Amino acid sequence: MLSRSWSTPATEGSVGSPSFVADHGLWSDAQLAAAERIEARLEELDFVRLAYGDPHGLVRSKTITARTFRSVLRNGMNYSPGPFLKDTACTTAVNYRGEPGIGVDEIAGLGNFVLVPDPLTFQELPGTGPRTAWVIGDEYLREGTPHPLSSRHVLHRVLARYADRGLTPVLGLEVEWYLARRLDDDPGNEGNGFGLQGPAPRVAAMNAGYQFNLDAAYDTVAPLADPLALDLLALGLPLRSMEHEMGPGQVETTFDPMSALDTADAMLLFRTFTKQWCTRRGHHASFMSQPAIAGADPSGWHLNQSLLETATGRNLFSAEGLSEGLSPHSKAYADGLLAWVHELFLLSVPTVNGYQRLGTQHALSPTRVGLSLEDRTAMIRVVGSGAGAHIENRIGEPCANPYLNIAAQLYAGLDGLAADRPPRASRCGEGAGAAPDTVPQSLREALEAFRAGRAAEVLGAPLAACLAKLKESEARRYEAWALTHQPMPGRVTEWEQREYFAMF
Repeated sequence: MLSRSWSTPATEGSVGSPSFVADHGLWSDAQLAAAERIEARLEELDFVRLAYGDPHGLVRSKTITARTFRSVLRNGMNYSPGPFLKDTACTTAVNYRGEPGIGVDEIAGLGNFVLVPDPLTFQELPGTGPRTAWVIGDEYLREGTPHPLSSRHVLHRVLARYADRGLTPVLGLEVEWYLARRLDDDPGNEGNGFGLQGPAPRVAAMNAGYQFNLDAAYDTVAPLADPLALDLLALGLPLRSMEHEMGPGQVETTFDPMSALDTADAMLLFRTFTKQWCTRRGHHASFMSQPAIAGADPSGWHLNQSLLETATGRNLFSAEGLSEGLSPHSKAYADGLLAWVHELFLLSVPTVNGYQRLGTQHALSPTRVGLSLEDRTAMIRVVGSGAGAHIENRIGEPCANPYLNIAAQLYAGLDGLAADRPPRASRCGEGAGAAPDTVPQSLREALEAFRAGRAAEVLGAPLAACLAKLKESEARRYEAWALTHQPMPGRVTEWEQREYFAMF
């Protein structure tokens, strides 16, 4: 039998120029050096997953051969913009047929964008089987400009503002999530479709819960949590701890402080890898804020924030010698967070379910728009002293888009630092249905505040308009369901469980 020698034309899906990256000057020296290291190792790999976070913070990816990735690394790869336009149930919420939309002409007819790998995010995934790596990409239009709907580019822009002022934000993650045992392998496709979610996974709790940090409770999750922790460390993530929280099978995972972009990238990888890792072992991990598991206590995402003077490394939030525990910089930064809270709340709590955590029945929920040294009912706490002083913002839900949640808080904090006057009160706290000192209590309330406020300053007008349409679609679908099902206040609904439990 004759063996055929196949020719290798230009890589399918890649941009036709010699180097898209070089043509448009997209990479720093550090990225160029990282790319050279990657190219030297590609012979040792089988596949690369080229990924990005959509507006919901869900990972979209293509798995490509290592041979193909050699070209894609510097040329990028074509991706469909469809995930930018779909709500959480794959309902098309943004028009792409050429009629007036959100101000991005390139999405008419679903024209491709170019996803360019960021070499600094390249990680080999641990485990047996095909040797696979993961890399996060940045979204660009074909002329080489950042895509207006890219959430990672929003964070890039905010961080450039800090760099211009000689400042470096440092962030720490505390993330709560649920680990449960799968009862079957039903894929949940019955009744599924565009705008419809099939049945949520059937699970059993890992323990009875409600013994905070009890060693025996952690021991019930340790057979999975401990080897998961080792694989997270193997990925290069700066894991600090795995802790058993209050709910049955509720885990809190904490990480060492990182740069802001590294923090967002780490959150994206941590959530995705954890869900995949647990699924492969017959379990289910969910970052849904309050799943419909009997006795579930809500999960939150606490974002610890400090600010360094880039030239010296000095923590500007250090309050040594100040009796009130706040430095002038940390007070101004916190004032910015408080001034913007209603307008940007949607970016930290973007789902219907996330507002279950903010109900009055949860005594320690961060429902009060305020600043405190210890009170956990306030959205912001001041923690630590000296070089370790930082602000803890407790409002986020664990499934929030990490780039948008972080960018929103950093933008608001910098606005507070830059203000030469008392911080502006939120223009949309009034008349949005919430008392001035209370965070929004529903997705609808947060969406109205988002629309009425200054979100376009942070996100750009196209992404702000896109998110408003996505969340309007999500809110309307829930409200239509609620009209016929009359949900009980404070109880997680079947709609929420179908919508979020498997996906987030």
